[in-house]
Amino acid sequence: MTSLVLGPLQRYVGHDADGTGVATVWVETDGPCEVEVLGSRSRTFCVAGHHFAIVVVGGLPASGSVDYQVHLDGLQVWPPADWPWPPSRIRTRAPDEAVRLAFGSCRVAGPLDDEDSGVDALHALAEQMRSSDQSSWPDELLLVGDQVYADENISPRTRAFIASRRDTTKGPGTEVADVEEYTRLYEESWSVPPVRWLLSTVPSAMTFDDHDVRDDWNTSRAWRDTMQATDWWQERIEAGLMTYWLYQHLGNLSAEQVRSDELLARLRQEQDGEAVLRGYARKADAEADGGGPTRWSYVRDLGSSRLLVLDSRCGRVLSDDRREMLDEPEWAWVGEQVRGDHDHLLLATSVPFLLPPAVHHLETFDEALAGGVWGQRFARLGEKLRQGADLEHWAAFGRSFERMTGLLAEVGAGRHGRAPATITFLSGDVHFAYLAEARFADRPDVTSKLFQAVCSPLRNPLPRAVSAGQRAACWRAVAAVGRGLARVAKVAPPELAWQVTGGPAFGNEVATLLLEGRTAQLSVQKAVPGPRLVHSFSSVLA
Repeated sequence: MTSLVLGPLQRYVGHDADGTGVATVWVETDGPCEVEVLGSRSRTFCVAGHHFAIVVVGGLPASGSVDYQVHLDGLQVWPPADWPWPPSRIRTRAPDEAVRLAFGSCRVAGPLDDEDSGVDALHALAEQMRSSDQSSWPDELLLVGDQVYADENISPRTRAFIASRRDTTKGPGTEVADVEEYTRLYEESWSVPPVRWLLSTVPSAMTFDDHDVRDDWNTSRAWRDTMQATDWWQERIEAGLMTYWLYQHLGNLSAEQVRSDELLARLRQEQDGEAVLRGYARKADAEADGGGPTRWSYVRDLGSSRLLVLDSRCGRVLSDDRREMLDEPEWAWVGEQVRGDHDHLLLATSVPFLLPPAVHHLETFDEALAGGVWGQRFARLGEKLRQGADLEHWAAFGRSFERMTGLLAEVGAGRHGRAPATITFLSGDVHFAYLAEARFADRPDVTSKLFQAVCSPLRNPLPRAVSAGQRAACWRAVAAVGRGLARVAKVAPPELAWQVTGGPAFGNEVATLLLEGRTAQLSVQKAVPGPRLVHSFSSVLA
């Protein structure tokens, strides 16, 4: 009998052209079969010996809640017998209803709530949901990077599996090497019962960050040269992108996109689509070398608001004379997606757009240094500092930071439709949570309020010594030092001015953004033993 390996994961919920509700449900199984959810069916497809399906569930109510089960070849496999959690359910909502968007990043796998990694914020969120009415549940869960750690924080169980199949004294050592090892990371991350129930019940949107592949992924041209010189990197990057497409990106597609996606259609025709998906991954990786374009970015409409999830890792351009966070086709696409009348515009990017000002100025200084403003000797020092201190966020891609700032001004001034009440960046990566508020000093026509909301980690807290340094980076006096460094490197000051107004908060955190009409509120909660969530900080955005 065929059984579930992972899932069900509820990924997309929206409306079809006729106004009825529609959802997608993703599963991994241990063999080929037909998957059925609420009368909708799909055959599995195979990649590298693993079997997957994504079921488009149509004909749902336009607004309401429906419990569901999963059947494989006609036999019910979900929920399993004696399942202690509530029924999995699909909840659709009318376009004018309030939306609760939960988000966070950076979650290591392993036994729940251990002493080293602390309480899993997703576990605590699931427990909070189980004891509350569904009207207070998140309507969407955004996971903003580092859903798996392929390079570090690998559990003893997965390390033992790796050691059982290859020599770990050779590259890449105890890091993951191929598709088979990546599948173990996802199985371990998503199979624990509280998280499995949460992901079966709340629609999820996902994107990658560096540790989904490797620390500092696509930081610079020098970083790529070093990786490409090894005898193991090509297999690693292809495996990372292949499994990202299978486990994360496929579910980011809307129901209509699932129905029409050419790559998915081709995989469904193959006995085993490994070669097809590997070719796609190879092309996507080449984008940083001037290849592509392959788009990982996507958009979701949440009622009257728009969520635009930006690929800020794989699509970087790293040629020596042109560093960009997004390539030209991606910039054009973003320009199209921000058009329209949206109450709120949310821009999800795994690495923050607005860092604490002191760190922002340090990164602009380092980019100028690595770019040769003081000659090649200091350029080598700048590159060493960039990789050693992780100075590779939007601030380290100055041209892209300026272009995005210009786009924000246009949208906030109503030049692409009605100006949103808020424009908010949602990010992770830095392993602490904060809210920053920004403004244009010389643009009174910009009426949208501008924010950067960061929630990280879900489960991977910073050491106390590092937390102290991050806290100091939020101080205004330290920001002045950073501005001085940028000035001596001849970096022009940014058009935007901002400061941290919420947090910083340290620990395992999950954030919730409540959008209701043109009002918005942010709350950040910390996971503590119980497990339960307690208040860290909150703010009314509009």
